[in-house]
Amino acid sequence: MKPLRIIDVVKAVGAIDYTSANRFAEINSVVFDSRKATSDSLFVPLQGETDGHDYVQSAIKNGATATLWSRPAGEAPEEIAVILVDDTLEALQKLAEAYLNMIQPKVVAITGSNGKTTTKDMTAAILSARFRVHKTEGNYNNEIGMPMTILEMPEDTQVLVLEMGMSNFGEISLLSRLAKPDIAIITLIGDSHLEFLGSRLGIAKAKMEILEGLKPEGTFIYPGDEPLIADELAEESHFRQLTFGTDETAAVYAYDIVPGKTRTTFHVNLDPSVDLEIPVLGVYNVRNALAALAAAQVLDMPLAEVKEALATFQLTANRTQWLDGVNGSQLLNDAYNASPTSMTAVLRSFAKLPREGKKIAVLGDIRELGERSAELHAGLAAEISPEEFDQVYLYGPEMGALYENLRTVFPEGTLYHYVGEKTPLVEKLKSELQKADQVLIKSSFGTDLLAVVAALRV
Repeated sequence: MKPLRIIDVVKAVGAIDYTSANRFAEINSVVFDSRKATSDSLFVPLQGETDGHDYVQSAIKNGATATLWSRPAGEAPEEIAVILVDDTLEALQKLAEAYLNMIQPKVVAITGSNGKTTTKDMTAAILSARFRVHKTEGNYNNEIGMPMTILEMPEDTQVLVLEMGMSNFGEISLLSRLAKPDIAIITLIGDSHLEFLGSRLGIAKAKMEILEGLKPEGTFIYPGDEPLIADELAEESHFRQLTFGTDETAAVYAYDIVPGKTRTTFHVNLDPSVDLEIPVLGVYNVRNALAALAAAQVLDMPLAEVKEALATFQLTANRTQWLDGVNGSQLLNDAYNASPTSMTAVLRSFAKLPREGKKIAVLGDIRELGERSAELHAGLAAEISPEEFDQVYLYGPEMGALYENLRTVFPEGTLYHYVGEKTPLVEKLKSELQKADQVLIKSSFGTDLLAVVAALRV
């Protein structure tokens, strides 16, 4: 980040007061984990399961120059500069907003029920063909992570690509108003977080909070085949709209899609002469690419300029990632997150792959579906047939509904259901997997099928 003087931090966060012998001393990084404090860093003690104020001495030991502080002034450390605030999280967000105004990059904000991380990775990659780009890393997509992403932005950043996550109303609104995007993207309205948002309409309303911070004359990019978005848009809007999809009604659409195990090729109407490809499987990932390409078009980047970057972009780990498995098997690891929509999409793409060895699905519970959980899990049976899948392994109590739906169609010895300890599931898979078997592993993060992936990979 660009170095900031302590006095500038004081002004940015609207501090109550501060203590410092040298108000012009500089900080060149911001941390909320005291273990990551270094020389000239600002420590932000956040309050959650633990209170970061309790770790200020660790931050000081590691070299922190200053700290935000919301406890009584009398309890503040004397060894470093102390910036007194009412709320350290709110102060962190204010500091990020001030830093963003200082650097003034173009901001691309991305949300959606599924595909936002992949779309973020694609967008950052293709825009990097011309611009200096900084993007969200890992799961830094919430009210803490997004401000940290902004504050880690290099001084010469030209485009900032921000992923915005949420689980309830109001969360995207806060992030969008802070980031003030030039381009806002919704990848998909699915069925994640139904437990908190009630319906797909509720999900659409929560996702569309991304428009609340969109700059005047900014651009909103969204799936053209999603009526929930179109119905919620005001007739008179201050922003440009671009739709994407796989039919000709969209402003940016793909055709001639040829899916493969590790690559998918396609063409886009923006320039039919350019052959495009992405290094991942699935039509659903082509849709993610279309959103990214629409953002590039807004920034006047032709397809020919971004073609190579799109074909070689690096996907964040644990998203449709092929790995070598035990006994010569091949694992398709997509176990970082799941919703009924995303699980349906990857099951369809996986089923269409050319068969080599056995085709096996290992599916874990989808979280946060509320009272519709049993219904939505059971409904996945429409995507799983013994003609396409040789074996199916289900894990978790919620998958019991799907197991009951599949019992009558799968032969004995091809359908299994596990709850609790994962060791029996892992041992059974190890005994069954053979050379060239293809294994899809998909679940919500909290179900932790990543542990199964770790046990099966070589």
